[in-house]
Amino acid sequence: MNNIKKHADIIAFHPGYYIAEIIEDMNISQAEFAARMGTSTKTLSLLINGQSNITNDLAKKLSLMLGTSVELWQNLQNTYDQKLIEIQQNKDFEEQEEIARLLDYKYFVEVAGLSSTRDNHVRISNLCRFLQVSDLRILKAPDYLVNFRTGVSEVSEKNRISSGAWIQTAINLAREIDTKPYDAKKLKGFLPELRSMTIQDPSVFLPRMKEIFAECGVAFILLPHLKNSGVNGAVKWISSERVVLAMNNRGVTADKFWFSLFHEIKHVLQQKNTTTFVSGSEEAMIEVNEKLEEEADRFARNYLIPAAEYRKFSPSRYTSDEEIVNFAGAIGVHPGIVAGRMQHDGIIPQNRCAKLKEKYILTTEKEPKR
Repeated sequence: MNNIKKHADIIAFHPGYYIAEIIEDMNISQAEFAARMGTSTKTLSLLINGQSNITNDLAKKLSLMLGTSVELWQNLQNTYDQKLIEIQQNKDFEEQEEIARLLDYKYFVEVAGLSSTRDNHVRISNLCRFLQVSDLRILKAPDYLVNFRTGVSEVSEKNRISSGAWIQTAINLAREIDTKPYDAKKLKGFLPELRSMTIQDPSVFLPRMKEIFAECGVAFILLPHLKNSGVNGAVKWISSERVVLAMNNRGVTADKFWFSLFHEIKHVLQQKNTTTFVSGSEEAMIEVNEKLEEEADRFARNYLIPAAEYRKFSPSRYTSDEEIVNFAGAIGVHPGIVAGRMQHDGIIPQNRCAKLKEKYILTTEKEPKR
């Protein structure tokens, strides 16, 4: 019989369990008990085996037949139902606990202000509330915030879970940023100023950059890296008048920062309001619209280094660091951007121009103290 449910130290007894004991004590058959009760043998069998519940009518018949109260049977049913919920919650917790282990809870304490606790139940509850999901297992869904290719490995599942958490963190923190309604024309008008910032120090350009984006309806967020996340940047429309542009500030060089920024700016300008654009590492296996991605790549390359100027420069493996610096100065961009472009194009090896590729330290007010 299936009238007892067990999980860990929780036991749920279906009312049918007690009815079976009563029949045994009365030393009669189920068929006779059903006849005395005024119900069918099938109905009684389903009840005894925990396959159906006590209805008000059955509770009334049992109370009259056995000299008990109707409430007794209703309470037995309610207690059983409550125990089933407790068992399911326990199972849910155990499965969510595995997912919670993949998320760096300390990150959310320091970046999102969640309460510090060692209690896993509290951690899961806090994460669900902050990430705005009813169950952490939702983060495993292939279509949650970010689309991933099918047939992913265990490692990429970690990426999927943490990537969704990182993007939701950006969305949540973006709510703290006041922006004007989105204005594509205004954003395009600010592009020359944004490009001119490549030769400035981050302490100088970051405050002004945030002002520009807010003026154009873009909530710009710099977030620390989240362990297991392969996301470097993301664009997510919150409404037709507001968009989040988030970037990862982990170990970024000038060329990668500016290329990534202008890549994401193009995604903003593409204004695909129902699409979440995500730039990530190869192992993240993020599914993208190749046409839109190539368009964004081309925009970033050619806006930072105009194609005609690059062809005229005609870089080769023999191009010196000094020539790179001079060319960058002539077109008004950071020399690391030119060096990075040459490395991307396979003209010079990755181990060249290390001095030109400035390493940015992009701290934010939400930077964890590690």
